[in-house]
Amino acid sequence: MSRRRPQGFTLIEVLISVFILAIVSALCYQTLDYVRRSRERSDATFGRLRAIELTVRTLESDFEQLEPRPVRDVVGTSVLPALLADPRTTTLVSLTHGGWSNSAGLPRGTLQRVTYRLESGVLYRDHLTVLDATLANTPVQRELLRDVTAVKFRYMDASRAWQNDWPASGASGATMPVVPRPGGTGPVGVSPQGALSQRPLAVEITLELKDLGTITRLVEVPG
Repeated sequence: MSRRRPQGFTLIEVLISVFILAIVSALCYQTLDYVRRSRERSDATFGRLRAIELTVRTLESDFEQLEPRPVRDVVGTSVLPALLADPRTTTLVSLTHGGWSNSAGLPRGTLQRVTYRLESGVLYRDHLTVLDATLANTPVQRELLRDVTAVKFRYMDASRAWQNDWPASGASGATMPVVPRPGGTGPVGVSPQGALSQRPLAVEITLELKDLGTITRLVEVPG
């Protein structure tokens, strides 16, 4: 009569199984970690591209809806042009644009004064809740894009020459609107606010980014 072999695994078999399980677990962990890191990089990249797209579209929309409406400065001693780009100031450009949505039905118009500025590699868009603001009106700040090296604008004047500031230096009075004579008998001359209401034919927008290089857009200004 033969003796039956005891049921179960030997110590060597258990150790081999544990060793194989440890190897498979390590491989699975590395694979899952790689997938997780890849997804995080993809999400960061897509988020960055969405932010850039939104920024460019916001800039294009503001210039496409540029309105010839000068504004009073916050002190009330002077009038600022509808489009102001002065390299001597700390802002990139200030402009008046239309199409400001009013879904809440607030008692205000559809024109909005916005200012773009670049601080510590961050592009900001500030807007005022009123056109002719005072010192009591605080701008609403909105962060558009990070990791921005430089933002440059160029403006095409009536002679189709590119200008780095606006209103263009030495702009011709022929481009200014005329004031109609009372009774509609004809124009009497150039409006004193004509230069403040001038708009360029087109605007070239250049964004220099740390990670994606240079992005350039050309926007035609209606009117």
